[in-house]
Amino acid sequence: MNLYEIIQDTKTHYCLECGKCSSICPISRYDPQYSPRVMIEDALFGFEEELIHNHKLFSCLTCYACQLKCPSDVDYPLFIRKTRELAAAAGEHGDYAHSGTLQSLVGLMARSSIKQRRFEWFSNSYRTSESSDVMLFIGCSPYFEPVFEDIPVRTLDIAEASLKILNSLGIEPLVHPDEKCCGHDALWLGDMETFRILAEHNAAIIKESGVKKLIFFCPEGYRTFKLDYPNYVKLDCEVMHISEFLAQRLETEGLRFNEVKKKVTYQDPCRLGRHLGIYDAPRKVLASIPGIELVEMEHIREDSICCGTSCFTNCDSYSKQIRVGRLVEAKATGAETLITSCPKCQTHFKCAMVARGEEKGPEVEIEVMDLANLVANAIGG
Repeated sequence: MNLYEIIQDTKTHYCLECGKCSSICPISRYDPQYSPRVMIEDALFGFEEELIHNHKLFSCLTCYACQLKCPSDVDYPLFIRKTRELAAAAGEHGDYAHSGTLQSLVGLMARSSIKQRRFEWFSNSYRTSESSDVMLFIGCSPYFEPVFEDIPVRTLDIAEASLKILNSLGIEPLVHPDEKCCGHDALWLGDMETFRILAEHNAAIIKESGVKKLIFFCPEGYRTFKLDYPNYVKLDCEVMHISEFLAQRLETEGLRFNEVKKKVTYQDPCRLGRHLGIYDAPRKVLASIPGIELVEMEHIREDSICCGTSCFTNCDSYSKQIRVGRLVEAKATGAETLITSCPKCQTHFKCAMVARGEEKGPEVEIEVMDLANLVANAIGG
């Protein structure tokens, strides 16, 4: 695919240069050198070399804020993703955070024959079954543990909470010993070869397992399986985020939770919210827990502000200003806890509270918790 074809596929040629994309972009709000409108303009003028070697190409959060407001329906996030394919082919990849550790792990999962030890974290307190028709996708959570231990973030707590929730509903899910990264970051960084390898592997083991329902606690994995995999592989199972699954069970089975006295606010993750339109399910779950008081931030639902970094790339001072600004907004609600449904949101917000500096804005402290952990606490036992 060349730049001309990308312009046609993403309706870039319909751009009116109205500037709404740049005015709403969270990166442009802090970084005066970044502008979606200018990126589009460079493409339309045929400045392909300048565009694919522009370091700012990898700053876009692909959060979909601009795409939802574009009067011409230009798909800017898709334009960015496809242009990054050209950039990746030319050797560009942006600045990897954490010394590229996470990208290297994904590359190893895609190409190495090394057998994974994915059950080192697993507790016998939870019940699983190799013949279950429900699979809980754990994703990259086991690899996040050593990378973010200094923050600290333990994303496997979310996996354990999800298992506890499913067990409480009488479900013993399959947790597959050979699943691999969904490929979300590789896809959005333009590394299509890695993405295809991972997609084909995961689709094969899921087909072999015979599961009928695939549940995610990570919106990025969910989005990738629901919207992207069907373009490359065949899946014969239903995919759901755990918040959707819980909201559905609330309607069909009348779930009841123990009281949890807590004043909370909710962060809409980009992939769960703007990418997939899921805003009500998490709030319905929160409303079902006795003692929970939900107070909303100024920017919510489709206007929610991203946590500041995508694909662990180009995480700079501007990214940190975005997430600190969001934390300040959360704190201003009077909530004691910021609830999210995305492991990466939690990671980035906690990182902002640990890695302080003058360039990152005011200090702010607020508890950050995943929705699955809150529900698991409400289940008790």
